[in-house]
Amino acid sequence: MPVHADLHVHTTVSDGSLAPEAVPAAARDAGLSVVAITDHDRFNPALSAPVTEHDGVTVIHGVELRVSAATGNLDLLGYGVRRTDALAAELDRLQENRVERARSMVACVEDRLDVDLPVSLEPGVGRPHIARAIADAHPDYDVQAAFDSLLGEDCPCYVARDVPTFDRGARLLRESCALVGLAHPLRYPDPAAALSRAASLDAVERYYPYGGDPSPDPVERAVAAHDLVPTGGSDAHGETLGAAGLDRDAYERVAERLP
Repeated sequence: MPVHADLHVHTTVSDGSLAPEAVPAAARDAGLSVVAITDHDRFNPALSAPVTEHDGVTVIHGVELRVSAATGNLDLLGYGVRRTDALAAELDRLQENRVERARSMVACVEDRLDVDLPVSLEPGVGRPHIARAIADAHPDYDVQAAFDSLLGEDCPCYVARDVPTFDRGARLLRESCALVGLAHPLRYPDPAAALSRAASLDAVERYYPYGGDPSPDPVERAVAAHDLVPTGGSDAHGETLGAAGLDRDAYERVAERLP
């Protein structure tokens, strides 16, 4: 079935390459009718309401929030965002931490490689920005090599982020969002442990462009066991949307929960 709704898209507000105002046209080019903008740890200032219409495309205001759990960090997706003071304060804190983290990583890379990295240290900055700057500045690195050798976990220039606990992050999102789910459950080192946390959420990302085509059976079992709403999206950071998502019928379960 064709993808009707891509519910996991990033823009230049975080680490994507599409400006928010360019998303509806990119969605139409991909044959989509619905798109959710889910930037990392930020409200998207271009979206004035939880759900809006732009040039015939339904645009859902979402957010992707990283949280910590006993078995490792997880990513939560909130859909139909309404700004609350508590979530706004937490996102501001996370952005301050992102800037300081990026500052430390940039300094480490510049010292090790003897290069200058023109990374803009402002809210939204993340490792992809630094990796792209490394690839532009040093002939021995492309973006993937920058992650593999310098910026990945256990690499010399990696700096951990300060993130909220699962319980705190989920609570803040529930207060602000119409639907809260677990992102890309089969990407984590322990998918079973990650899926067990979905029991306290509304949804789980069932459709996602995993490499290697892992079996969706564990996700399907979690959906059935915990009565979760299946969501799906491409996790797009570039300009092509719709690599994964929901067909029209599957999207209706999401639409029922949105304001």
